[in-house]
Amino acid sequence: MSSNTDNNGQVNRHVDAAQKLLAEDKLPFHRKITYGFTDMSGNLLYCIISSYMLYFFTNVFGLSVGVAGVLLLIGRVFDAIGAPIMGILVDHTHSKYGKSRPWFLWGALPFAIFVWLLFTTPDISNTAKIIYAGVMYILADFSYTAMSTPITSVLPNLTTNTDDRMQANSIRLVLGNVGNFFAVTFIIPFADLLGHGNDQRGWSLAVGVYAIVAFILLIIAFFDMREKNLAKEKVISIKESLKATKGNWPWILIVLANLAYWTAYTVRNAALPYYFQYNLGDKSLISFFNGFSIIQVIGMASVPFVVKLLHKWGSTVFFLSLTIIGQIWMGFAGSNTTSALIGWCVACIGAGSACTMFFAMVGDTVDFGEWKTGIRANGFLTAIGAAFCIQMGSGLGSFIVSMLLNSVGFDASHAVQSASSLTGIHLSFIWVPIIIYIISLILMVTYRKWERHEPVVQKELAEREVEAEEA
Repeated sequence: MSSNTDNNGQVNRHVDAAQKLLAEDKLPFHRKITYGFTDMSGNLLYCIISSYMLYFFTNVFGLSVGVAGVLLLIGRVFDAIGAPIMGILVDHTHSKYGKSRPWFLWGALPFAIFVWLLFTTPDISNTAKIIYAGVMYILADFSYTAMSTPITSVLPNLTTNTDDRMQANSIRLVLGNVGNFFAVTFIIPFADLLGHGNDQRGWSLAVGVYAIVAFILLIIAFFDMREKNLAKEKVISIKESLKATKGNWPWILIVLANLAYWTAYTVRNAALPYYFQYNLGDKSLISFFNGFSIIQVIGMASVPFVVKLLHKWGSTVFFLSLTIIGQIWMGFAGSNTTSALIGWCVACIGAGSACTMFFAMVGDTVDFGEWKTGIRANGFLTAIGAAFCIQMGSGLGSFIVSMLLNSVGFDASHAVQSASSLTGIHLSFIWVPIIIYIISLILMVTYRKWERHEPVVQKELAEREVEAEEA
């Protein structure tokens, strides 16, 4: 009887200690802000790539739409393969700064330089330009992966408090959206201003200025960030990293749904410049509509409150539904700019908020992997769940648009496009993204089963940590 009482008392102490550990592990507000600087920096440059790369290659750099599309796909395949490699590197990193944090310091300068070189047009032969574009695209994307993988993988190590994680991730996505706003809204007029009629010179100078700002933001984030429990972190093998995926169904669902999301998102963004320049006949609408994408901050800021009502899976389904509704609205708006703008704002709120959800939930799958297998593969799991999905989805999205435009005879040298080209652009901007967003939505409906299991995972992991400390 006494033995049972002692055992029960020990279990209760473990539970109390675990609950106390979870309650006291709070993330300071200033660190949530500087954590957000990482995504602001990344989006300041990467959103220029994801939104304007195809347009830049065809209308500024001077490549055909077919060649540009193939380069974008090949580059993304290389970088998508590099994402899990980068995740493994993070898991094998052991420094006084932690596993993920030092990569912000190491990756800041290469990221800034390679993106600037990507948007710089050298005076060389056409064949050499194709090689240059392909190499710089791969280097720029891989340097982004080296910087973006730690953004997601560091979050589970900043705090074990899931509410703080959600808040930090929401702030990150809000500030990331600020970076996106400046990237997609002002880069074209800024390039026009600096270029004085020379588009190639203007884009090089404008992206160069953006690169300097992005570098500074990453350095600030590095100096303020702190990873916890470094003494307990151990280097895990590649085999162990792969083992962390075994039976990790919530992670598999997030990867597939996030991949579909980024493919749809990139199809829409890659087609946007062509849609407004050719279908609506007003190039100025490119920056005008992209400027209104800042409205998605409203959705991002509301994410923690929506999650309390609809849970994570339900919130994601809701936001994806908003995105689809906005897309359909634009499809029926036609040349009515005001109506199209309403649909665009609805789609932006939905897409931006859904993006927030994916980044938050992939961190939760790290906990599930540790609970299931005993292996905490932050870098590998988040690299596939975030960086791989972004890179592969962006490659597939740009390739889909380029091949569709190539099949309908699009030619950037023509000021006025054929009827078939205009139809292809319309399909790329409106209807193809809708189909792919629906796939992502269906996958997230199936995620609800695993979310309901999260309290058990958090409780048992905390108890294991207390037991390890007492051992």
